[in-house]
Amino acid sequence: MKLTTKGRYAVTAMLDLALHSGSGPITLADIAKRQGISLSYLEQLFARLRRKDLVSSVRGPGGGYMLSRGSEEISVAAVITAVDETVDTTRCGGAQNCQDNQPCLTHDLWHDLSDRIHEYLSCISLHDLVMRKGVQRVSERQDHVIDTTDLESRVASTARSHPSI
Repeated sequence: MKLTTKGRYAVTAMLDLALHSGSGPITLADIAKRQGISLSYLEQLFARLRRKDLVSSVRGPGGGYMLSRGSEEISVAAVITAVDETVDTTRCGGAQNCQDNQPCLTHDLWHDLSDRIHEYLSCISLHDLVMRKGVQRVSERQDHVIDTTDLESRVASTARSHPSI
């Protein structure tokens, strides 16, 4: 299957956005911290997601990104496709030139599998993933780690600014 880091990270970032959608616009820096994804990589992904109208951006203080429509309307397949990924299990990338510039013996099998995977991912929305208990547990853990890290950082900064405290 030709699903690379780009597609996986895009789905992860969009799921993070869906999980935190009630908090207003979400910064890419917050997603980067929670998910351990490079900020510059997220910027590239979100430029593509915005062009495909899956997210919208809000500028200025308190700005960030939001889903452009409800999480139940955005499928995992749409996210993967938006970042120019394909779900392709063929060796030839669907070009039908797997063996001596012709389809190989199992080309149709792998092509059909690719279609089934795409159908499956088209049936799963971000909302479906948000509702999964396992996803909610991981999100709570990530939020707790980020909150704890931010608190420790603020305490250390205050201690440096006010050594007598």
